[in-house]
This record gives sequence, C-alpha cells and structure tokens, in this order.
Amino acid sequence: MTKIGILSDTHGLLDPRIFEHFKDVDEIWHAGDIGSEEVLERLRKFKPTRAVKGNIDSGALVYELQETEYWQTEGVRVMMTHIGFQRGFLTPRVQYQLQRQPANLFVCGHSHILRVKFDPQRQMLCVNPGAAGKYGIQIMQTLLRLTIDGDQIKDLEVVELARR
Repeated sequence: MTKIGILSDTHGLLDPRIFEHFKDVDEIWHAGDIGSEEVLERLRKFKPTRAVKGNIDSGALVYELQETEYWQTEGVRVMMTHIGFQRGFLTPRVQYQLQRQPANLFVCGHSHILRVKFDPQRQMLCVNPGAAGKYGIQIMQTLLRLTIDGDQIKDLEVVELARR
C-alpha cells in the first residue's frame, strides 16, 4: 500500500500546511508550475517527490524535469503532465500519448481547478489537484491524497488548505 500526496501550481509558494497534510504519505507528486527550484528541493527533502515541468517553470527546472512522466506504482500505471485538459477534454497530445502508452491514473495541473473524473473509455481515473499556491483563478488552495493498493486506487481525499 502506497500513500500519495498530489499537488500542482504552487507558483513558487510552498504553504507550510502542505507538510502537515502530507506527513503520512509515502510519495509526493507535483503536476507542474512549481515556480522555483527551492520549492522542489524542500519537497524532496521532506518526501520522495516526482514532478513534471509546467508552463511557468524556468531555469534549472526546465532542464531537470520532463514535460510528461510515466511510471508504475504497485499495479497502477501513471501518466503525469502539466497541461492535460482543454475545455474539459483531454488535449490531442495527451490523447495520442495515452493511445501509445495507456494509464490507469492520469494526473495533471494547469487549470487551477480541482477535478476528479473517471474516463470510462480509457478505464482511467483523471485527477487535477487544483492549485496549492495563491496565484491564479482558484478560490481555494487544494491538494489531493490517495492510496494505491495493488491495482486499486482508493481513499481519495480533497484537502482544502485555505481560501485564497
């Protein structure tokens, strides 16, 4: 059983409450727009962290991080990228990538809008944790936690940090 903390769109701000909400997770996944090397370094010192670059990331983050990452956690195939949806639909790039390499769990950020949706066509759970930072359109800073147990994704929780 692996407990995961998922966040996105910190935009250089790492709210200290994140550490409290992620204290019991085994891994942290950051779906882009990290905003600074310092934010990623602090997360990595706290817990093992996977991350992809977002459209505002610059400097060393651009060279260190990939646009899309694929991996397997227990029996769940994961794809994570920053920009995954446009107007409520998977982007053409993401659709193409998923045809070539299907996933059970798709993680993205960018919109700053919390989203959890099952895609029945692909038999895939799609999650966007909203935005953990204060920059953007979101009203509430949010995170996600979930558990992967074998090939099951369960115990998904929405964490509301604060009104922006």
